[in-house]
Amino acid sequence: MNYLEALSRRYSVKKFNHQIIPQETLHNILESGKLSASSLGLQPYKIVVVESEEMKQKLIPAFYNPSQISTCSHLIVIISKKVIEENYIRGYFNHISEVRNTPMETLDPFRNSINQHINQKTHDEIFNWAEKQSYIVLANLMYAAAIENIDSCPMEGFRQDLIEEILNTDPETEKVTVTLALGYRSEEDHFQHMKKVRKPNEKLFKFI
Repeated sequence: MNYLEALSRRYSVKKFNHQIIPQETLHNILESGKLSASSLGLQPYKIVVVESEEMKQKLIPAFYNPSQISTCSHLIVIISKKVIEENYIRGYFNHISEVRNTPMETLDPFRNSINQHINQKTHDEIFNWAEKQSYIVLANLMYAAAIENIDSCPMEGFRQDLIEEILNTDPETEKVTVTLALGYRSEEDHFQHMKKVRKPNEKLFKFI
């Protein structure tokens, strides 16, 4: 299946069939999130993978439409940073130095430019920027899932406060942005038989 066939087959599943995704396939999908483009390379988010049935059951009340959560194989929760702390940047450059075997002083110009960029932004601007990065990750996860013949459903319809309480996140420094259910479509989900509706090319694309 090529990528256009995979994307044409993809739709936002309303009900899964409880089948569990193989670990290797799940690993491939998650790697696509790890390899996602990220502004400045900072990856201002973390990805929580909910795989235990117990935790999924706890999260069901947090969703306005719980059918996906109660039937999916895995639930991915993308959590965006609200602040970019100095120690976060320090850890990022320590990691670059280790992976690329590069002296820290060589990285100083890049580090200074990042610090200047971050310091010029308000807290709201930083979070808005981090959320945009999180949606790039979401798109990559959905695309990889489609290529792997795994169904998905992105969801924003949830009680953020309840999810954050259950996942024990830090509301001062991070916020749940979006979730993604993964699994295999149920035969009972009639949405899979509906034609995909998108704008015609002449209304979507403009060539100049």
